[in-house]
Amino acid sequence: MRNKHFFRLLLFVLFLFAAAGFRWENDSIFQVGEKKEEANLQQETEVEEVETVFEIQIAEEVPSKTIKIVSWNIQHMGRTKTPEVILEIAKILRSYDLVAIQEVVAKDPAGAQAVARLADELNRMGFQWDYQVSDPTRSPSGNLSERYAFLWKPSRVRMIHRAKLDKELEDLCYREPFVGQFQIRGEDKTFYVANYHSRKYTDRPEEEIVHLLDYPERLVSENILIAGDFNLNERHEVWEPFYRKGFRSAVKDSRTTLKRKCAGENYLNHPIDNIFYSKGIRWVSAGTIDFVGSCENLEEARRISDHLPVFMEFGLDGGGLSINK
Repeated sequence: MRNKHFFRLLLFVLFLFAAAGFRWENDSIFQVGEKKEEANLQQETEVEEVETVFEIQIAEEVPSKTIKIVSWNIQHMGRTKTPEVILEIAKILRSYDLVAIQEVVAKDPAGAQAVARLADELNRMGFQWDYQVSDPTRSPSGNLSERYAFLWKPSRVRMIHRAKLDKELEDLCYREPFVGQFQIRGEDKTFYVANYHSRKYTDRPEEEIVHLLDYPERLVSENILIAGDFNLNERHEVWEPFYRKGFRSAVKDSRTTLKRKCAGENYLNHPIDNIFYSKGIRWVSAGTIDFVGSCENLEEARRISDHLPVFMEFGLDGGGLSINK
């Protein structure tokens, strides 16, 4: 009888142990399940975070409605520019969207060929570039005649019509401006760039600069940039009527020409290159591109040009012709 009771008690104890073990296993299962859910939730969160960063990166790649223009007098742009020099010029210009070049050699095809070589070099650097070179200017003598050039990224800027030399000013300017109409990708409005190289300072460039004042009326636009080498600074009295009309200078008191030799550590000379913009243009930033850096580099830098480029980032406030994109 005692054995029978002992056997029943033993079975009851074994049953309790089995039940406790089952509960521990179930708790472990629940804990593992919770850990799996936490892991899945963490993984989903990480995926969402990665996707968000990716979207931000793409948003940053969407072109904004501003562009960067460069104006540059590239001294004797022609056969003197070796492939090494053309490469250096391309490196300086590659991050901009629209380029206005003055002093392209006109007396032989080498000037236009140098611009073509520059465009070809730029095309090797990740963006497609288009370009147009002007005819020789109708200057008083062949020695004064030059060509101009525009280069631009068609992904950022569109040329509306082929640019033309301003025939109305060919008898008033030693080198009449080269005028192009453009459109920023994503914008309805257009803008004009007058690419211009004045006569030298001793020939009184103000006597021809004054004839640029009526471009807003002639072009029927408030979106105008006059970019170039003016051979006088933005404080000259010839600019007063321009300022009263709403024009502004992109840079102020910025020396842009290079000395032949350094004076101390100073290799810059006159503030004569600039970009003047009308009241329909929204200024964002501007400056000079100093590719010299120090007096030790001056001699080599002058192989590229004796002028620094001037750049300006801008958008449009309105007042231009609207063209369907």
